[in-house]
Amino acid sequence: MNPKRVGIVGLLQESNTFIQGKTTLQHFNDDLYLVGEEVRRQMFEAPHEVGGFFAGLEAAGIEAVPIFLARAIPFGMIDAEAFDALVEKMLSELRAAGSLEGILAAPHGATVAENHSDADGHWLSQVRVAVGNDMPIIATIDPHANLSQAMVDATNALIAYATNPHLDQRETGRKAADLIARTLRGEVNPVQTANFPSMAINIQSQNTLEPPLSDLYNRASRNAGRKGILSHSLVLGFPYADVAEMGSSVIAVTDNNLELAAEVATEIGACMWNMRHSFEPAFTSPEEAVETALKNEAFPTLLLDMGDNIGGGSSADGTSLIRELHKINADRSFICMHDPEAVATVQDQGIGSELELTVGGKSDSLHGEPFSAIFQTLSLHEGKFKEATARHGGFTDFDQGPTAIVRTVDSRITLMLTSKRVPPFSLKQLTAFGIDPALFNVIVAKGVIAPLAAYSPIARSIIFVDTPGVSRADMTKLDYKHRRKPLFPFET
Repeated sequence: MNPKRVGIVGLLQESNTFIQGKTTLQHFNDDLYLVGEEVRRQMFEAPHEVGGFFAGLEAAGIEAVPIFLARAIPFGMIDAEAFDALVEKMLSELRAAGSLEGILAAPHGATVAENHSDADGHWLSQVRVAVGNDMPIIATIDPHANLSQAMVDATNALIAYATNPHLDQRETGRKAADLIARTLRGEVNPVQTANFPSMAINIQSQNTLEPPLSDLYNRASRNAGRKGILSHSLVLGFPYADVAEMGSSVIAVTDNNLELAAEVATEIGACMWNMRHSFEPAFTSPEEAVETALKNEAFPTLLLDMGDNIGGGSSADGTSLIRELHKINADRSFICMHDPEAVATVQDQGIGSELELTVGGKSDSLHGEPFSAIFQTLSLHEGKFKEATARHGGFTDFDQGPTAIVRTVDSRITLMLTSKRVPPFSLKQLTAFGIDPALFNVIVAKGVIAPLAAYSPIARSIIFVDTPGVSRADMTKLDYKHRRKPLFPFET
């Protein structure tokens, strides 16, 4: 007997609609654009949900049929032409894949296209139309998804990662593969319901290892720990997508019992709603953060530049923290910044040169003015590095392009200038280029929760900083036009 065949498809991008620039096909080509067996070759061992798909299907004796996988680093909404091309390529490869018994899908959940605000709901619905209503489709999503009813309706089950930083992506993919295997064996019939409380959980409070969010996860697990529940997911939401779906939600998957699914999803949703005020953190300004970091002397102190969160799509060239550090001559401070123009200038001058540079603040007017100082060039690098440990996002290979490490002559602040935006998901971003984090009093990482997996082991104290920008922590200061109303914390 021939083994059953399950197709694997994926399209992932976290879209920040407050960014003026659009995500293009080139952004996907620069990260992942894989077709057919290329998906297996590159992702089979990856700490990513697609790697978990392969592992789970292999263990179940099911043939994995890799079809299409595309991913781009978070940025602006996807250009309409690019999105249509991506979806059409996925569907054409799906049609050419032959007979299938099921689909494992990897949407992100917070993807926005210029022509489809609910981009994930759109492409999942197109896959459903292509394979028909009888074929099981089980999908994984990032907990930063802005869940839509269209996503729920297009799939038999949605399973969100349960950690932030996202360290369980491969495990989540394995859970999805195990569930589709049980479904194909006739052991279970997964059905699901979602609950949408009128709230959005602040990005600063989305650490699953710390209260109050860890408390919510524990309560949710107790509520969902009953017979017939196949899966439950907390969906935290992505506040930087100005769409009607923006906000937090709950998914419950049961064995052919929609009434139980609705009951559990409603119970957990009510628990989330009742805790809503606990997710509102205190916000720390750049001035307060720098002052506190140097007073505490718990070095190195990690300053999380939340308004310039690369993992949230930001430009990576915000200057608010380097200005504060330079103002008080905070030597032994380190910042990584995206500025290809400055890198090219430094390369022309060579190692050991001293030159006046203007860095950062070039992509827009939202993240601070460009910063100028006299810099000395310490080293130049190709910019490629690898991470062997599971880290946020399931990334293993990084390429930040030509890279220059420079230091201000007066305040002696060390700056890593990169030609490509790379989120601070790996400490190898420093150590691979001769940077010892232990030598610094202050390290700035342009992110929120995601960098913690990499930096917590070396940071003696951590300060979340509400810097200005398209991913600022205080979401009430962003100019929304399409969000649903009422929605806490906007309407209290």
